[in-house]
Amino acid sequence: DFIYLNCFLLNDSLITLTGYVEMNKYRYLYFSVFFTVYVLIICSNSTIVYLIWTHKNLHEPMYIFIGALLFNCVIYSSTFYPKLLTDFLSEKQVIPYSGCIFQYFVFYSVGGSEFLLLAVMAFDRYVSICKPLRYSTIMRKTTVKCLLVFAWLFPSLHVVVQAVLSTRSKICNRNLEAIFCNNTIYTLPCMRSRTVTIIGFVILLDVAVLPMLFTGFTYTKIFIMAYQSNKTFQRKAAETCVPHLLVLISFFYLGVYDVIIVRLNSDFPKAARFVMTLQCFLYHPLLNPIIYGLKMKEISKHLKRLFCSNKV
Repeated sequence: DFIYLNCFLLNDSLITLTGYVEMNKYRYLYFSVFFTVYVLIICSNSTIVYLIWTHKNLHEPMYIFIGALLFNCVIYSSTFYPKLLTDFLSEKQVIPYSGCIFQYFVFYSVGGSEFLLLAVMAFDRYVSICKPLRYSTIMRKTTVKCLLVFAWLFPSLHVVVQAVLSTRSKICNRNLEAIFCNNTIYTLPCMRSRTVTIIGFVILLDVAVLPMLFTGFTYTKIFIMAYQSNKTFQRKAAETCVPHLLVLISFFYLGVYDVIIVRLNSDFPKAARFVMTLQCFLYHPLLNPIIYGLKMKEISKHLKRLFCSNKV
């Protein structure tokens, strides 16, 4: 244990984040934009979570899962925004290797939870729309709690193995071509571990690909049933499923970028990589509260009452 601790401390060197574009020229613009967006993310997501928490008519599995997704979004944003804001005002954009691994762990654990929460929400909608008579017996409080615990713990139990193994890798490269610690950390070790690569593939399959396929398959069954039913059924299916699909498509798009461009070390211009990464930080965390706040009727009603009463 003592030898391992010494090796870890020697390996815990500072990593320089080199993914920023024109930092000296635009640092205060970057800080202003990102600080504003971060405040909006916290306020918008927290407001809807608060409404779901305080109104009993929203204490249904569908809204509980939405609240969990938005809460997850706040944690997701908080894994990188505080560090980004600090970097914008710093002369050097550096992070200890141990801090980089921790940021990587939290980011992908929470990101994996989003895929699983969307899969859980798809299952809830399938039971509600296709098996309405059995909904109350299937989606009991115990079931909802178990699904939430599974969605939050399953990804972290996967990613923690990879994170621990990464701390044992010898570092040769101390420049990370990114603005936060994502999959590009695998360009830092002297040699890429075959074990870490295999575990990464398993994580991708279990935490992203399979939940996404399950979600797509579930919504396909719902839309097939809706197509064969009356207009009232079709409207109900569209109102509850389309918001979830929009969020899934957005998150899938960002996930594909992370795997193809980052993990496979694709030859991608620095400026274009920077712009693509900004999308993870800027629009996606704001997309959830906009979609669920405007598209879900019950939540939209409470939002209108909240802001109207404040004006009065």
